[in-house]
Amino acid sequence: MTQTIEQQEIDLDLELVGAPNADRPWSTVVWNDPVNLMSYVSYVFRSYFGFSRAKAEELMLRVHTEGRAVVATGAREAMERHVEAMHEYGLNASVQKDDA
Repeated sequence: MTQTIEQQEIDLDLELVGAPNADRPWSTVVWNDPVNLMSYVSYVFRSYFGFSRAKAEELMLRVHTEGRAVVATGAREAMERHVEAMHEYGLNASVQKDDA
């Protein structure tokens, strides 16, 4: 059976909307910098995200030793708000799409 051009365009649109990676969550990544003290980074994680002292220190050490740490995942708009907040605290942060 042959399809009209309109039917083919609709099928292509449906393929794009249903693409397997279209709804992957986004991440807030905090990057290491030579300016902020490790204790301050841990404080920011505790006060802004509400992490326990242990979790905040774990993430801070990951930032320090690996150069970066994912501190939150979710919808892009929420991750952009987190990045903006990290910038207000003086931390270097960015939004990235998860690889999964």
